[in-house]
Amino acid sequence: MAAIVTPISQHWSWKQRDASIASVLDEVNSTWSPATSFPSEVHVELLKAGRIPDPFLGFNEHDVQWVADSEWLYQATFDVSADARSLQYAELVFEGLDTICDVYLNGKKILYADNMFRTWKVALSKDQLRDTSNVLLLHFKSAKNLAKDLEKQFGRVRAGSTNLGDPSRVYVRKAQYGWRWDWGPELMTCGPYRAISLITYNARVESVNTRAHISVAPALSPSLKVDITVGGDAAAVKGAKVVLKSLDGTVVREEKVQQVGENAVSWDLKHEVQLWWPVGYGTQNLYNVEINLLGDSDAVLDTLTKRIGFRSVQLIQEPLEEADRYGKGTTFLFEVNGVRMFMGGSNWIPAHNFLTQLTADNYRAWLTLLRDGNQNMVRLWGGGVYEPDVFYDICDELGVLVWQDFQFACGVYPAHDEFVQSVKQEAIDNVTRLRHHPSIALFCGNNEDYQMVLQWGDVAELPARVLYEDVFPSVVSDLCDPPIPYHRGSPYGGKGWDTADPTIGDVHQWNIWGGKEWPWQEYPFNGGRFVSEFGIPAFPDVKTVDYWLDGNTKDRWAQSKSMAQHDRAGAHERRFAIVMNENFRLTSDLETHIYNTQIMQSEAVSLAYRTWRREWRGRGKQFNAGVLVWQLNDCWPVVSWAIADFFLRAKPVYYTIARELKPISVGAFRTVTQNRENDRPKQFYEFGAFRSVSATIDVWGQNSTLAPRKVRLELSFVDLYSDWTETKTLDATLLPNQSTELVSMRVPGPPQKPNAVDSSHSVVVGARLVAAESGEVLARYADWPQPFRLVDFPDPKLDVKVEGEKVTVSVEKPVKGLFFTVDEEGEGILGKPEGVRWSDNAVDVFPGDPQVLQVRGLAGKRAKLRVAYMGGEQGRIVHQQ
Repeated sequence: MAAIVTPISQHWSWKQRDASIASVLDEVNSTWSPATSFPSEVHVELLKAGRIPDPFLGFNEHDVQWVADSEWLYQATFDVSADARSLQYAELVFEGLDTICDVYLNGKKILYADNMFRTWKVALSKDQLRDTSNVLLLHFKSAKNLAKDLEKQFGRVRAGSTNLGDPSRVYVRKAQYGWRWDWGPELMTCGPYRAISLITYNARVESVNTRAHISVAPALSPSLKVDITVGGDAAAVKGAKVVLKSLDGTVVREEKVQQVGENAVSWDLKHEVQLWWPVGYGTQNLYNVEINLLGDSDAVLDTLTKRIGFRSVQLIQEPLEEADRYGKGTTFLFEVNGVRMFMGGSNWIPAHNFLTQLTADNYRAWLTLLRDGNQNMVRLWGGGVYEPDVFYDICDELGVLVWQDFQFACGVYPAHDEFVQSVKQEAIDNVTRLRHHPSIALFCGNNEDYQMVLQWGDVAELPARVLYEDVFPSVVSDLCDPPIPYHRGSPYGGKGWDTADPTIGDVHQWNIWGGKEWPWQEYPFNGGRFVSEFGIPAFPDVKTVDYWLDGNTKDRWAQSKSMAQHDRAGAHERRFAIVMNENFRLTSDLETHIYNTQIMQSEAVSLAYRTWRREWRGRGKQFNAGVLVWQLNDCWPVVSWAIADFFLRAKPVYYTIARELKPISVGAFRTVTQNRENDRPKQFYEFGAFRSVSATIDVWGQNSTLAPRKVRLELSFVDLYSDWTETKTLDATLLPNQSTELVSMRVPGPPQKPNAVDSSHSVVVGARLVAAESGEVLARYADWPQPFRLVDFPDPKLDVKVEGEKVTVSVEKPVKGLFFTVDEEGEGILGKPEGVRWSDNAVDVFPGDPQVLQVRGLAGKRAKLRVAYMGGEQGRIVHQQ
């Protein structure tokens, strides 16, 4: 008989542990509340039962802290069918318990779980199961309190700044962001957050390793080997049938084998399968490998299916042939199927504090947003969780490469034997689970643990080096065939762990916004071989702000108590003041302030993408091979670095990043010369102690395709304060898979007045790349004089036409940061995910060059179309339907 999987997903109930009752088993017959869903998390149950306020609103987070100090019970009853009872073996599989949990079955303790990231399996004897009314009891203890107990035993260590929660967190294998982070609340979750199943069998497929290889370029010939591990009665297994199918069910190859184990099948698949490619480089071809374990007379004992893709991935760290501003050093680049690719993407944090609230549709929406923003990599940061299978399945389908951190972040983690053994099994569980996904491009040992030790300077040793430098690389090497690259920490590189060395490894650039608090205009001069973290925060959509205010109109101003509650960044008041006051005019209007922070974030982050991608200059000169912004998403409604807020409302930065990462893009950089040596940003015009005497502009093109592209560069110079204009045209060829310098010239301007600042101070430079043959506009970029606080933005004479889901915009004067939002009508709209998607937004528009934006989901909605721009920051309604 075939193996039977019985999900234990029904008849769950929960309660708070009653400390007055000596034995937890005596609480089985007390009063319980039915679980509203399963998997389950206790805050969600409490909220739905009306026992706690919504911790995402107002100051409610502080009113639910008692939940973390309490103990919680879950129980379920389940039956075992006659067929299941007839099989020899049984085991309970817990895919995720959060976190410290005693598990009882029918009154007997069968498991102590203390690692949220492990898959726990418990073998059962027949006498441990009943035909009916089996009682599964889960006793969750306080992870917060256990962490403090372990801290007393092993000693207090350093673990990030004071914004990152209690340092005792390092002792418990639980999602670290739950202790609080500088973008998230302190909400210590608890419960069975992933599936629980009873598996009964005579023999079953314990695990499968699908070794999908391709040979080295240029042959790129695919092959497949399959290893099958059997659990249960091996003598009952008489062979296996292995079938490779395309996703439409077409059989590519099948084979019936008598022996299972290593290399159960070994197939040369040349001309039979197609390769899997990252988005932008080819099709995401996927195949199912189906294994049927056979018994006597070919009876099927068990079936398991893995979805795979054929690709190779390498992390290339080789000496550079030439030096850049930092020196020579080595590359840090990804090569997939023999093609070196620039990585543009985002860092990912858990998309909800309560993970059970995330659905497959939520993950697909987030990852599709990333893919549609021309991003090809997502980094799963080390302070969250190893995401569920569906996350990686979607990345496979979308062609998004995954940088996967092991779950360690910003701390001095221990390395006593018990801890190391638990973490080793955690690594084995997750590497085994993830290795078949073609999207997995890198496993990384930790987030910022090396960097923190170096910054502090008072920590003698990092005990967890044994994990990052021995355990993890060994697990990845032993379990992954074909190989998956491993990097011991992010950031990491240089001599003596120099995590800030821009010539080796990856870097996190936090001296802008944080650290030394440099102006954002310094991004071009402070990059590295691969920038895996950087960013600047901004307010979310005003609807999201109004959601957390929850009707509290007296706090509807930028520096109110409620705003402070929903901004966790360290020293955010001072840091916002620096970057905002240097660049924008002061305002007391909330909508204007929100818009200005968003434009600030957009300008800063897009500058980094634009200028660092410029350094992808071709083989031997691939000085920068990747840029990953901190961060894609939020876990609650908050002011943060996210490029789209908790409700998937994309900020302007999302769209400017998307334009910078188009296959063909154009960039420009203006350098202003002052009358004497100074310490101001190179892009700033000066009107006081220093005087600007001239300005030059460099223009380049970027081509990520693998073929040269003939283009025409069209430059427009438009004065904001007069009718003066000038144009320049240049024919060029963009070299494949690199940047191409196009022109360097003085910025012209209207006639110069005596003793005045250079007249280019009011000139906007528009750059367009046009396909030489078709005339199609391939890319646009507008370079505006800075700082914006000194620009008197003219009325653009904006004309907006809406036809169905098409919005056409034209102007008489250049407009900066034209950002559309849709205000839908209906109950509860503030707390609903964004219902429309823009093809582009936050655009700069020039006279004579109207832009057409597509708005998917707009047709048929009762909504108002609102637009804001520099000079019209408060926004106004331009269309209602």
